[in-house]
Amino acid sequence: MNNPLKKMAVSFLQLVASGKVREAYRQYTGPDFRHHNPYYRGDAESLMLAMEENATKNPDKIFEVKRVIAEDDMVAVHSHVRQKQEDPGGAVVHIFRFDNGLIAEFWDVGQQIPEDSPNENGVF
Repeated sequence: MNNPLKKMAVSFLQLVASGKVREAYRQYTGPDFRHHNPYYRGDAESLMLAMEENATKNPDKIFEVKRVIAEDDMVAVHSHVRQKQEDPGGAVVHIFRFDNGLIAEFWDVGQQIPEDSPNENGVF
């Protein structure tokens, strides 16, 4: 991964998944960071606290990057996220917009992975 924005996006997510949420925000988010998760207010603090709560509830979370795509100041990370080892987890896409080398805007969309699917190709 030779694109620095790709590296930053993945590093941010890895830190968050490992419970180092405040470190991730300190290192990678800009002063005007905003997000589009519909379950929380759009400011950095609200999402950061929700991520910390999730990390506390799920200390053994597994985060596996499947692919990373970048264009200009945008990066998309497609990953497999499991809250617990035995969970099938979900397919998640995190989209980042960078400004001056920091995350300025953030979107996340996901779908649960069904235990039994008729699609022989799987979600990845």
